Amino acid sequence: MPTDAILDQLRAAAETTTDGRRPDGSESVRPAGEHDVIAGMPARYVATPRDTAGAATLLRTAAALDLAVTVRGAGTKQSWGSPPSRLDLILDTTALAGVVEHAAGDLITVVRAGTRLDELAATLAGARQQLALDAPLPGGTVGGAVATNASGPRRMLYGTVRDLIIGVTLVRADGVVAHAGGKVVKNVAGYDLAKLVTGAYGTLGLITECAFRLHPLPTAVAYVTRRTDDPAEAGRLAGAVRAAQLVPTALEVDAPAGGGAAVTVLLEGTAAGVAARAEATCRLLGVDATAADEPPDGWGRYPWRDGDTGLKLTATLSCVPRLLADARAAADRRGLPLALRGSAGVGVLYAGLPGTADPEQVAGLVDALRTASAAVAGHTVVLTAPPPVRDRVDLWGPVDGLALMRRVKERFDPDARLAPGRFVGGI
Repeated sequence: MPTDAILDQLRAAAETTTDGRRPDGSESVRPAGEHDVIAGMPARYVATPRDTAGAATLLRTAAALDLAVTVRGAGTKQSWGSPPSRLDLILDTTALAGVVEHAAGDLITVVRAGTRLDELAATLAGARQQLALDAPLPGGTVGGAVATNASGPRRMLYGTVRDLIIGVTLVRADGVVAHAGGKVVKNVAGYDLAKLVTGAYGTLGLITECAFRLHPLPTAVAYVTRRTDDPAEAGRLAGAVRAAQLVPTALEVDAPAGGGAAVTVLLEGTAAGVAARAEATCRLLGVDATAADEPPDGWGRYPWRDGDTGLKLTATLSCVPRLLADARAAADRRGLPLALRGSAGVGVLYAGLPGTADPEQVAGLVDALRTASAAVAGHTVVLTAPPPVRDRVDLWGPVDGLALMRRVKERFDPDARLAPGRFVGGI
C-alpha cells in the first residue's frame, strides 16, 4: 500500500471520539523523523494516542495493515535490547500521562503509562507517600520501568516493579483491551497479567495504565559510606551489613573504572531510629565511614553514558565480593576500564564500558563475565551497546524457559508484530 494511503488510514484511526473530544489525527499521527529510531532501526510513522481507546483503535488499524509496532515512552531505554527485525510504527505514550486515581487511604495509585516517574513522585509527595521505584535514567516513565523491569537501590527493601504493580490495562496486538488485577493489594482473582508483561520489553502488548501499591515517605534518611581501595573488600563490608540487624533500605557498591570502591548504606525511618542505626552502621563499617543526609554522587545511576556498553550482572548474595573481584580482574586482563555499580543487598550489579572500547575486547570480556556470573549462580545481560559490540555478542546469553516464553508470545501476538526481535531469543 502506498505510504500516503497508510498514513491516511492511521490518521483516520486516530480521530476517535473520547469524552466528547475529537482529536486531530493529523497531529497525533505523523511520518517518522530522523530521531524516530529504535536501537538503530528507523520507523516509518509515529502515533501518539491520548487514551486507551485511541491506542486500541490504532493497534487494530496497524493489525489490518500488517504494520510492525514498537512502543516508546520518554525514549530513555530505546537503545536497550536488540533492534526490531522490522519497524513500521512507533506508538508514543507521552500523551498517555497523568494520575487516574490516588487512594491515599489505601496506599494505592492508578497511573497512565506515559507518566514520568519524577512527576509522579512529586504528586504523591503531597500526601507524604511514594511509589518506591528509582529512576536510574532521568525522565523515565512508568511504562518504561514496567516494560524493562527497571529497579534501583531501594528494591532491597521495597521490592522490584513486579512486587509493586498490582494491576494493568493492556492493549493487545489486535487492539483488544485487557484488564488484570485491580486496586486491592491482596488481589488473587484471575491471571497475574501485570507480572507477565513486566520486563517483556513491549512484546506482549501496549501498557496504558498501571495500578501500584504505595509506601509512606520516611521522616528521616541517612546515607552511610565507607571507601576502600579494593572492590572485593567493599563487597565484604556489604556482607557484614547484611548480617547485622540494621534493616537497610538499600546497600550499594560503587567501583569506578579509575580504581577504589565505596559501600553505601541507605537507612530510613524516624529521626531517632535513623540516627541510632546510622551510628551503629558507622561502627560496623569502620572509622573511615561517614554519614550524610544526601546520597553520594552517582547514587542509583547506571555507570555508563549514552553510546557506551552497559551490562547487568547477578550473583548470589554471598558471592558478590567474588563477582566484583572476578569482573575487575577480567577487565584488567584486557586493559578495559570497567565501572561497576549496583546493589550488593540483592546481588544485582551494573557494569559500564566506554563506547570507544575495542569491540573485540568488549565481546571477549562479555564472555568472561558470563563465565564469572554463572560460577556464582548468576547471569550477565548486555542491556545496551554500540552497534559494533552488539553485532559481536548475544545480548541476552543463555536463558532458561525460552521455549515457554516463545509460546506465550505466540498466544499474545501470533503474527509477531509487537517489537519483533527486541527480546530474548529474537522474540
